[in-house]
Amino acid sequence: MSQPTVLAEASKRAEDLRASIEDANYRYHVLDDPSISDAEYDRLMRELEALEAEYPDLATGDSPTRRVGARAQGGFAEVKHVVPMLSLGNAFEGEGDNDRERYREVADFERRIEQTLHRREPVFSVEPKLDGLAISLRYVDGIFVQGATRGDGATGEDVTANLRTVKAIPLKLRGEGWPHVLEVRGEVIMPRAAFEAFNERARAAGDKPLANPRNGAAGSLRQLDPAITAKRPLAFFAYAVGDVEDGELPSTHSATLQQLRAWGFPVSPEVATARGFDGLIAYYRRIGKKRDSLPYDIDGVVYKLDDYEGQREMGFVSRAPRWAIAHKYPAQEQMTTVEAIEIQIGRTGAATPVARLAPVQVGGVIVTNATLHNADQVARLDVRVGDTVIVRRAGDVIPEVARVVDERRPAHTHPWSMPATCPVCGSELVREEGAAAWRCSGGLICAAQRKEALIHFASRRAMDIDGLGDRFVDALVEFDMVHTPADLYGLTVDAFVDMKRRADERDGTTPETVKQGKVATRWAENLVEAIAASKASTLPRFLFGLGIMHIGESTAKTLATWLGSLRFVRETPAAVLRVLPDIGDEVATSIAAFFEQEGNQRVVDELLAAGIVFDDETTPSPKLRDKLGLDVLLDMAKVSKLGPKSTKLLAGLYGDLDALIRAGQAQWIVAGLPQAAATNLQLYLADPRQLAELRRAEKAMCDILDALPAKARAATLPLDGQTFVLTGSMESLSRDEAKDRLEALGAKVSGSVSKKTSVVVAGEAAGSKLDKAKELDVPVWDEAQLLALLAEHGMGQ
Repeated sequence: MSQPTVLAEASKRAEDLRASIEDANYRYHVLDDPSISDAEYDRLMRELEALEAEYPDLATGDSPTRRVGARAQGGFAEVKHVVPMLSLGNAFEGEGDNDRERYREVADFERRIEQTLHRREPVFSVEPKLDGLAISLRYVDGIFVQGATRGDGATGEDVTANLRTVKAIPLKLRGEGWPHVLEVRGEVIMPRAAFEAFNERARAAGDKPLANPRNGAAGSLRQLDPAITAKRPLAFFAYAVGDVEDGELPSTHSATLQQLRAWGFPVSPEVATARGFDGLIAYYRRIGKKRDSLPYDIDGVVYKLDDYEGQREMGFVSRAPRWAIAHKYPAQEQMTTVEAIEIQIGRTGAATPVARLAPVQVGGVIVTNATLHNADQVARLDVRVGDTVIVRRAGDVIPEVARVVDERRPAHTHPWSMPATCPVCGSELVREEGAAAWRCSGGLICAAQRKEALIHFASRRAMDIDGLGDRFVDALVEFDMVHTPADLYGLTVDAFVDMKRRADERDGTTPETVKQGKVATRWAENLVEAIAASKASTLPRFLFGLGIMHIGESTAKTLATWLGSLRFVRETPAAVLRVLPDIGDEVATSIAAFFEQEGNQRVVDELLAAGIVFDDETTPSPKLRDKLGLDVLLDMAKVSKLGPKSTKLLAGLYGDLDALIRAGQAQWIVAGLPQAAATNLQLYLADPRQLAELRRAEKAMCDILDALPAKARAATLPLDGQTFVLTGSMESLSRDEAKDRLEALGAKVSGSVSKKTSVVVAGEAAGSKLDKAKELDVPVWDEAQLLALLAEHGMGQ
């Protein structure tokens, strides 16, 4: 190939690279919406630098290699830096048989300083390279007067009002001895934990989450309204000084950082000093090992010649100091493609969409999967199979898809939607109104939820199977000996002994006595006996043990008290369950959805067939007579314009659905129903699906009412309608025992104090609940008063 042709191709490539880098700079610095990963940006820049080095005539005055970044634009005033805020040259890890080959750029940097200054193993100040937004803080006589972004290095943006909201930045310096004018430079960052918490709240509220902590910091400081910045969890670390007037600083950078710390500036605790090349690499490795555990993101470490006299002698090149360099770690953001989007079911049934990716190295780890969090996040990002995406991995956080590179989207892609059924067990995936997460409703049969379901079923407050802890459950599941809670009741002593033998062999912990043929079985006999003993249970314990979402002990007791038997709990639709106390739409839907799953019904039948019985089943509560009727049924339908007054009118005239339907719209209007309500009701009943739901709910109500004793009167318990709160510890009985006895007398035991609380029982070391009771003037009892009440109603010791 001729020389002119080579030059032409190199020139075209350099032009393309500049355009790509300038576009990336614009998106990052101006739009706060990066289009490529850090690693891709670095690759493009290094390729352009290499081209310009090989063909010097290709270098232009406005090349990205000659400046830091694009000039920021927007609603902020410009600030010209007295001392330019230049960027650092970068060093990357290469290949080689020893450190000097592998870290050649660092070795060259250190060697140039040795040769220029005629020093052996010079001393460096070393620090993490924080991944945030570089800023300059100007102080006059110790008072913060102006803050600016780096911008293009010569001119930045005045973000003083926003920086004043960052609590880590001192508004007035501590101590004494500071110069008349002091410019401090550092990095505004968003700590990892704060970033994750912020995004979790954003996703829950349906807002757009932040792409990464760096963008979170940069975007927060460029908000025109400081009140928005004040709500962002920002931090700051100082790392250098700029302009200084009428004052002196220490002669070394490391001592200056210590002085800044004394004046009230946060300085990274990882700042240190190192001597020579070996010291630099030792520091690089030490921080690299700690990188994932640091509370903030870093993308490398920075080496600075420590003494200022040496810095002045080394001087600068066009865009960076010759006495400092950034040693970069492998990027924690990379670009790859989405090969599939699948659903992963968690131990509690949560369905999480996961992107299956073309393998890519992120932060030194090969990543093939990344979480998409939930269906709303997929929709917000509009992630599709075939998309090019930016994948982020930071610390111990599971890799996530941060954003889609829209301009690389292939043709004929389709938006993703949540599947209808669980990929593990085939049960329906359900989503509560207003919730972000979808969940598998096959709690008792889903293999993904198996361990959690078994541990919960056996727990003390549920079926109380003494001795069946996490370790045994893990082994039973791992060795495929148990699939559902019903399988527990078929286990024998021999099965448990075999389970332990296999676990010991797996872990290499087989006891010597077992090797000698002496196998202890008493522990297994005790487990089998405990499982058998759990067959005699109560309905609330059983319902709680099933692990139905939202069903705690209190709700389980409500179901048992009001519906009386497992049969009615299983058969009652959500529309009717909503009439029970403290059971709202979400809870009612969750209960009904659980029992609508064929697999769950099958396991419940198997548990009953195994011999589980309840000694507390009874008829439904007579109080339901006043809660079930046609008016309640129509209220459940939530027909527009059909209010409680109208539903009571219709219930009084017609009594049931058939009579209501036979009467028809014209008769309803004659009877006094408003025209709009009558029209809407007619349309509602004309929908076969909606009418079928109403008929199902009416049948359930009729079945419950038919099960009530003839002319039964609602029994009133002594503490009906009263709410107790327990706080502190008691000598005579535990809090659980006190709660059970109060609930047996009809009281509701709450975990918080309000104006509706009847009594707060305060034991030893009572805390904030006691203070709240005094504040609201709620009666406070001691243990003796509680015991007297229980004894009065036959619930004493």
